[in-house]
Amino acid sequence: MNVSIASLLVLLLSSLVLALAWLAIASHRRRESDLRRFNDELEGRDRQLRLALWASDEMYWQYDLRSKHLERVRIVSVGDNELEARFDLDRDTQIHPEDLPRVLDQLRSYLRGHAPMIQLEVRFRGEGNQWQWMRAHGRAIAHDGNGHAIRVAGTARNIGTMRELESQREIAAGVLRNMAESVAVMDSDFHFITVNPAFTRMSGYDAHEVEGRDASLLNGSQHEPEFHDRVREEIRTRSHWTGEMWQRRKDGVDFLCSMQCTTIEDPGTRERRYVMVASDITEKRRLEHELRFLANFDPLTNLPNRTQLSDRLARAIMQARQYETRVGLLFLDLDNFKDVNDSLGHAIGDRVLRAAAQRILDAVGAERTVARIGGDEFTVVVENILEPEQLDDIAQDVIDAFDEPLRLDDRFEFTISPSIGISLFPDHAQVPSDLLKQADTAMYQAKSIGKRTFARYADSMDSDNRRRANLISALRRVLERGELHLVYQPQLILGGGSSRVGAVEALLRWDSPEFGTIPPSQFIPLAEESGLIVPIGEWVLDEACRTLSSWRHMGIDNRLVMAVNISAMQLLRSDLPNSVRKALDESGLPPSSLELELTESVLMSNAELARERLQAFQHMGVSIAVDDFGTGYSSLAYLHRLPINTLKIDKAFIDGLASGEDSEDDTITTTIIAMARTLGLQVVAEGVETPEQMAFLEQRACDLAQGYWISRPLPADACLRFLLGDRAPAVIPADRLDPDTTPA
Repeated sequence: MNVSIASLLVLLLSSLVLALAWLAIASHRRRESDLRRFNDELEGRDRQLRLALWASDEMYWQYDLRSKHLERVRIVSVGDNELEARFDLDRDTQIHPEDLPRVLDQLRSYLRGHAPMIQLEVRFRGEGNQWQWMRAHGRAIAHDGNGHAIRVAGTARNIGTMRELESQREIAAGVLRNMAESVAVMDSDFHFITVNPAFTRMSGYDAHEVEGRDASLLNGSQHEPEFHDRVREEIRTRSHWTGEMWQRRKDGVDFLCSMQCTTIEDPGTRERRYVMVASDITEKRRLEHELRFLANFDPLTNLPNRTQLSDRLARAIMQARQYETRVGLLFLDLDNFKDVNDSLGHAIGDRVLRAAAQRILDAVGAERTVARIGGDEFTVVVENILEPEQLDDIAQDVIDAFDEPLRLDDRFEFTISPSIGISLFPDHAQVPSDLLKQADTAMYQAKSIGKRTFARYADSMDSDNRRRANLISALRRVLERGELHLVYQPQLILGGGSSRVGAVEALLRWDSPEFGTIPPSQFIPLAEESGLIVPIGEWVLDEACRTLSSWRHMGIDNRLVMAVNISAMQLLRSDLPNSVRKALDESGLPPSSLELELTESVLMSNAELARERLQAFQHMGVSIAVDDFGTGYSSLAYLHRLPINTLKIDKAFIDGLASGEDSEDDTITTTIIAMARTLGLQVVAEGVETPEQMAFLEQRACDLAQGYWISRPLPADACLRFLLGDRAPAVIPADRLDPDTTPA
């Protein structure tokens, strides 16, 4: 019985031990399972944290305030779906020295409880030892027993690209604010969204006054409504529009705009936006109209000038050819008019000229072209002439019209008579210039008869025709005989105390064994008419470039430019670009050292073709100058579209400068300089002969001056000495100028 109890107790005890062991094993397994699950959760959270840091391109940092250690953790991709944490521990915080004071101030502010967290933008030294802009946020994560922070931590992000974009946006906004052009952004219905300050200056409307309103608010009354509808439709369909449009200011005044509209897409909403950039060109157009008038009309009498006369005479001749009629030209000179100017002054003389112009108009009728071509010289173009005697009758009518004295007012009354020369197309000439020349010759014949009469041109009036034929024959041999040579006239840079010669103009001279020295004004027109100007022009280009090249080897400033005159035939009827390229290549000169001078008449005689040819020189790098500006028949509206660099004011305007009186030459010269400034062109004044003219030009900011006051045209060796500094022999006082040697 006792044995049985003992056995039972042993059995129970064994069972209990086994149960306890099983419980212990089960508990251990549960703890291992819980630990594995906890570790898995930690690893999962670690992966999520790494993934979050990697995806946000941020890094984790913590800074020990006691040891001054900065720990940075960056997450980098090391393979497919593999991320790795890289730790950097620095004693040196790697903060840019310029940013460190600001960082310390921010940290102190936070630790003292003045800021809820650390927020700052700072430059850290990054990979490649380069400074990188970082935006950091953080808070305290550990404190000592006294509650003082001992460790701060947070995240930081590279914002270099963001700062660059913000900088670009700020620059773009600054440019928009400071643009001279008006800029308006409109929605797809042409309602204003935003405008820049220039818009306000131009239109008079503040931004808040136009925002949300239709752009038709600015529509002027000078366009039909259909015009604005067409513009909007073109913008919608073609996504852009460029043109000119009249707009109306807030005060009701219309102004002309040069406008360009472009379609863009709003990056956020993907909606269409229209950006309109506009410039007020009202004043520019007014100036162009004024200068166009000055270029084609006489400002004193409002009659056509020589330029406009040439144009109208050419058209009249073309029509006469078509209908087999005649064109007559009357050349009038007022007898003894110089006495009026000398005795009573130019102001009274101008009034006499205006009265005489009106008297001529009344005599010949408004349907005929009456022009003033200079001084007291007038012309009348008479079309549809059937018999030469008709011109005699018209000339006598003009003379009779001056029988009655010219009355200016109660104080002044003048008896003025004209002498008239007559030429006839096709009887006497085929082209306007010859017709004008022969009428001029006939006018002097009328004066020689006794004034207050008329004379019709006849071959017997001069022997120039035979001389002209002989000159053309001699011209054909000038190159092989070596009779041509060049002289060079310097152009002095004005302003800034400079005494540097900026350019020299190559001028052609002909010394003939048979005829002596022939003025360029005589032989160059003959060379153009005969076609000889093309080979002669090529010789001039080659010789001028060779001369400049040799000067450069002798120490002349490499900035010196050689200016060479080009004729219409060279520009329009020859391979001039190839000739220029050949001359530059053979001389070794860069294109920038050559400037081609063309007269207004050359440029405008065939403007479109001239523009095409000039663009070749622009691409080549050769500059273009308009010679004798103000005397041709230029269209300023077209002139500014040509690739030209320089305007040369004609000597005819310079002659009357600084004369002590309010001359129209002063006004024209000042206006031309101002216009050139507007178009971004350089200005050269030709024919400067007095210090007063030089002073006048310097005061108006003319760029360069050329004339006898600076230097006469010089042979190559003398010009070289002048350029090297020996200028005394080249300067001639104005009272000793020889008009027969003035350069053409």
